Amino acid sequence: MKVLFVCTGNICRSPMGELLFPLFFHDDSIVSDSAGVQGLHNSPIDPASALLLAQDGIDSRAFRSKRLTPQLAMSNDLILCFTERQRRAIVTLTPRVRSRTFLLQDFANICAYCEQKDLLKGTTVSERVESAMHYASIIRLALPEAQDIVDPYRKDFNAFQAAHEQIGTAFATIASAIEPAKGAHAH
Repeated sequence: MKVLFVCTGNICRSPMGELLFPLFFHDDSIVSDSAGVQGLHNSPIDPASALLLAQDGIDSRAFRSKRLTPQLAMSNDLILCFTERQRRAIVTLTPRVRSRTFLLQDFANICAYCEQKDLLKGTTVSERVESAMHYASIIRLALPEAQDIVDPYRKDFNAFQAAHEQIGTAFATIASAIEPAKGAHAH
């Protein structure tokens, strides 16, 4: 399963998503990537994001940013972004990915609701994610309104910590629904 994380510049939030997400699962078939809707080309990760990832045991020195393209969007099974503005930009750039593009916190809410209502079907992570995406539009009105994860770029370290915490909490929620027996191991 290929998961793409998209933020604005691809140096703060989406690299954290790309590098952290697989750690929440035991399934080695999860491949994560990231890009920015206004992605800087070939820039390193922001030092504050790098420090937070280092505290998680992740070496992000090899990371380099890139801009979202229609080809990149189309090549992924699930696209997770951090603000409604980014979601709209992704869907405007590549309308065919609308049904697989979500705000991170919205997708966490979808997964939690589907797990609670026993709607997730399948035995693999990929099948269960597909199941959650299938029910997304049907259950939308039963879900709380998803909140944006604010861009910490050019803000103090506390803003980066807040984004990192929100991202990790959303990942733990998704993992506990999609891999119920194993989802809590990483946090």
